[in-house]
Amino acid sequence: MRAVTWQGKRRISVETVPDPTILEPTDAIVRITSTAICGSDLHLYELFGPFLDAGDVLGHEPMGEVVEVGKDVTTLAVGDRVVVPFNIACGHCFMCRAGLQSQCETTQVREYGSGAALFGYTKLYGQVPGGQAELLRVPLAEYNTVRVGTDLPDQRYLFLSDILPTAWQGVEYAGMPDGGTLAVMGLGPVGQLAARIGVYRGYRVLAVDPVPERREMADRHGVDTFDLTDDIVDRLIDLTDGRGADAVVDAVGLEAHGNPGVKFAQQTVGLLPDPVAQKVMDTAGMDRLAALYSAIDLVRRGGTVSISGVYAGNADLMPMKTLFDKQISLRSGQCNVRRWTDTLLPLVEDEADPFGVTDLVTHTAPLDDAPALYETFQKKEDGCVKVVLTP
Repeated sequence: MRAVTWQGKRRISVETVPDPTILEPTDAIVRITSTAICGSDLHLYELFGPFLDAGDVLGHEPMGEVVEVGKDVTTLAVGDRVVVPFNIACGHCFMCRAGLQSQCETTQVREYGSGAALFGYTKLYGQVPGGQAELLRVPLAEYNTVRVGTDLPDQRYLFLSDILPTAWQGVEYAGMPDGGTLAVMGLGPVGQLAARIGVYRGYRVLAVDPVPERREMADRHGVDTFDLTDDIVDRLIDLTDGRGADAVVDAVGLEAHGNPGVKFAQQTVGLLPDPVAQKVMDTAGMDRLAALYSAIDLVRRGGTVSISGVYAGNADLMPMKTLFDKQISLRSGQCNVRRWTDTLLPLVEDEADPFGVTDLVTHTAPLDDAPALYETFQKKEDGCVKVVLTP
């Protein structure tokens, strides 16, 4: 089969690799019909080389058709149309029953002290071959697939794999009061959906992004958008009676604009031999925290900062005085996809399309175009907000 593979920093290629096979009786094989490039894939493109091997198959936002099932699979059949959540969970352990599928005790990657295994996302999360491919092996397939209808196009369902539940969880974790003001830092795919979810729930939504095309997209969905300027926090506080937003969703993460010194350090680590770089990233890694610092400054006293962007540093400097003095709550974590799918599935099937999922994809292309589109997405060129590949 053809698959998108990591070959080195900023080097992606589409290669012919062996077809996946049933390895466990609970597996299924899915023929992929649509698969997206996620903003967190760009961290692999740029930073996480020490935890990748050349040839690793990328991708964790796929959907398609079941073409084979293991002998113990009884609730899934060949021909079923399914979305595949990005985290791999069992559905019955303590964590899964608590709605924390991203911490599944059956698939936790204990070698690295990480949570549940993920598709296509480095040794830290199990080095499981990903879904930017023609075929995908799905472990524990009865729980790690979401059956969907056949009448609507892929784009209505695809984002159930990651970014829609991630955005929903980000807003849930924000703990918003009715009619409150929600700020969103970053208008990439997750930020776009978090902002729209805020509007859907009746909040006033203020969103910040330096890219005009991203602001224009959010404007279409009732979001008040702002450029990323040096005084943006002060400006938004002025718009909230001098108090700040009730909650802020950080949808940016570890590669925020700013922090040039940390950016240089991140790039330097990537030049070290993998065993050394892994140790440095594990014990002394730092993130670019400009977006998170802004969120902490922007949120009102007693408010919540909800972190949806990916962070990986173990030596980050946090403003503990400010957090304590302002009585700020922090909520964060990998999305628990299956916790939210029963809520979200009827909403994506609603003909009114309340989250505007049909107005998110800016680039659709064959699998072979993936290398160029990784670069376009990473550089935020050509108005790129969301890329979908069609194997």
